Amino acid sequence: MKRILASIGLAITLCILSPTLFAQQKFTVSGYVKDAKNGESLIGISISIAGTSTGTISNEYGFYSLTLPAGEHELQYSYIGYSTQKMKVLLDSNKKIDIKLETSNSQLNEVVITGKEQDKNINTIATSVNRLDIKELKQLPTFMGEVDVLRAIQTLPGVTTVGEGSSGFNVRGGATDENLILLDEAPVYNATHMLGFFSVFNPDAVKSLNLMKGGFPAEYGGRTSSVLDIRMKDGNNQNFTMNGGISNVFSRLSLEGPIKKDKSSFIVAARRSYIDVLMKPFLKGDLKDTKLYFYDLTAKANFKLNKNNSLFVSGYFGRDVFGFGKQAKFDWGNTTTTVRWNHIFNDRLFLNMTTYYSQYDYSLSFSTKPEEDTQQGYDWTSNIINYGVKPAFTYYINSNNTLHFGLQSVYYTFKPGKGVGSEDDRKNVIELQHQHALESGLYLDHEFKIGNKFGIQYGARVSGFQYMGKGTAYYYADTTAGIRKRLVGSKEYGSGEVIKDYYYFEPRLSTKLSVSPTSTVKLAYARTTQFMHQLSNTASPTPLDIWTPSTNNVEPQVADQVTAGYFYATPNNAIEISAEVFYKWMDNQLDYINNAKLQLNQYIEADLLPSKGRAYGLELYAKKELGKTTGWISYTLSRTERKTEGISLNEWYLNRYDRTHNLNMVVNHSLSKRSSVSANFVYASGTPGTYADARLEFQDWDIPYNTTDKRNNYRLPAFHRLDLSYTLKGKHKKRWQGEWVFSIYNVYARRNAYTIYFKQDADDPSKKEAVRMSIIGSIIPGITYNFKF
Repeated sequence: MKRILASIGLAITLCILSPTLFAQQKFTVSGYVKDAKNGESLIGISISIAGTSTGTISNEYGFYSLTLPAGEHELQYSYIGYSTQKMKVLLDSNKKIDIKLETSNSQLNEVVITGKEQDKNINTIATSVNRLDIKELKQLPTFMGEVDVLRAIQTLPGVTTVGEGSSGFNVRGGATDENLILLDEAPVYNATHMLGFFSVFNPDAVKSLNLMKGGFPAEYGGRTSSVLDIRMKDGNNQNFTMNGGISNVFSRLSLEGPIKKDKSSFIVAARRSYIDVLMKPFLKGDLKDTKLYFYDLTAKANFKLNKNNSLFVSGYFGRDVFGFGKQAKFDWGNTTTTVRWNHIFNDRLFLNMTTYYSQYDYSLSFSTKPEEDTQQGYDWTSNIINYGVKPAFTYYINSNNTLHFGLQSVYYTFKPGKGVGSEDDRKNVIELQHQHALESGLYLDHEFKIGNKFGIQYGARVSGFQYMGKGTAYYYADTTAGIRKRLVGSKEYGSGEVIKDYYYFEPRLSTKLSVSPTSTVKLAYARTTQFMHQLSNTASPTPLDIWTPSTNNVEPQVADQVTAGYFYATPNNAIEISAEVFYKWMDNQLDYINNAKLQLNQYIEADLLPSKGRAYGLELYAKKELGKTTGWISYTLSRTERKTEGISLNEWYLNRYDRTHNLNMVVNHSLSKRSSVSANFVYASGTPGTYADARLEFQDWDIPYNTTDKRNNYRLPAFHRLDLSYTLKGKHKKRWQGEWVFSIYNVYARRNAYTIYFKQDADDPSKKEAVRMSIIGSIIPGITYNFKF
């Protein structure tokens, strides 16, 4: 490892020194790019020398740095939807130039982009990255009239779910817990409301999202399948504005404005559903006090302290509440807080220092009716808390060399579960021991371009993990594969004492070669490691699933992925097309013995099995961004399998979320300046399931029996659905802007199977039937009124 790090360091040193020693005198122009109307920092803006391919793009915080030879240059700042701005600059010293771009008044079909910003897929080194901004999200047909971040990414290639209403999403053969979901750089553990129907991200507070599926930069670690990086708006630092919406499901409202014009701003966004309010007149008796709602609050403030320092503070708090009368209730929610400091050391060195707090918790309670003689109840709570710090540096060596390096550390506290059973005044408490862990990472990578055709980003990440006390470590004997392990011993550890530690070296490499001015081929490799595990033996994780760290019995997951792709953009950048193939092999994924007990099980590790995984496939993507008709088409042909000793005859078997074919089509057509229509069609192969192929008869009753002992031996019927929406904007007024969105979800009332089960008639056992369970089996209309003031 030392030799590898030394080689990387030597290569980077040569890259830094060679321009200085042998090149002509150069100077650097740097600054921030923002929206002139609201002061929002703009991500991915192209800054280039007019008429050339020399340039850069603004980073996640709107900062750019471009080193050029001394002399006069014509700089060009461009991005789709904004008027291209050009300015002549005489570089006789380092200069700081902040730019504000005006939105374009032209119709999209008339916009001609002369810069390179819309060539990002063919000009950047990044592989397997999909970027969407909030404007694109709002083009999608909506469920009950509401824009949703997670539904949007499910239309992208390589992304699947096990069905409607499922919690989470799967990327390239990975489980739902293998996705790192970041909201302003703080991790979110359960990203859905209403058991998967809505995401926790308020669209009024979201600026953009990046989904990374492979070729991960060394900055990202801790998960093995994907990174969903969601950036919140900074808030309008020019004028006070109010946005909101009223639908048949929930209402939302956001307020933003300057604290001090051009210097600081804020945004506060809130949502609350009211299904319980609408149901209340129809609920009687024991269901009178039923609760069924969610709410969330998102807030952010930013302060420009001086020309070199900016401070950002953001947070999220959300909760779901399900209560059936007064006898049953469960709720869950996320809380995050992020404090970021951006510091410019000089024209080339940029720092983003992030500290964050994140918590996910849930509770479950049952009780008997108050009038019953014996009062019985049960309460169960669980949560996970983490504190993190991430200093991230970017050093812009010159227009062809950029260096990224930094540290990351996060401290975890797991509270797997506490159950309290009560009967009158007597209580019985079962509480699993708390678990503690420290995860750290050190990374360095280098972006290097050779001319206009070749680029490489190479680097490495060293990840460490310490599973620590205070607590008891259990030790189990090896046993027959697939059978619960036998406890052979235990040992007590003091607070902060290391029970087990792990260290991994994670090389990363991405390359691109331009084969023509409009096309590029790319190749990437990445090794990733994951120290967190979500315990769930259901088809789709639930809010009540348990998170556990890697321990002395549970090893970290490790994934290696190779990706190759071809990317093409038309000369006017109106259409981009890509084709990617990938192969990923995974070690130490978690599997379970048959009839594993996961809840409040002190010896849960005895029921866990290490599993190998593999996934491979082809992803096709075409996107049109200009003109009256826009949208994208994605198609994925893939296979994802597992192999677990002692399970399914020790053979490879299909993952529960495998879908051979997955097709998504999104189309938006502008009918006029005030109206547009959108459509979304999805087709996917059915997911696998385990079903009996024989039966045993006992006193006229059938006992299902699987003679092969193979898992996921059958596949559900294919999934397909069509959604439509129509948007009508109100007449333009000086301050008030409004629009109506009418949507139809599941237009032809397809009853897609979430699962299939078999039953016998209780009165006549000779009658047997297969029952298709559908989460949604009818047309669901939606209507929303959105407004802006």
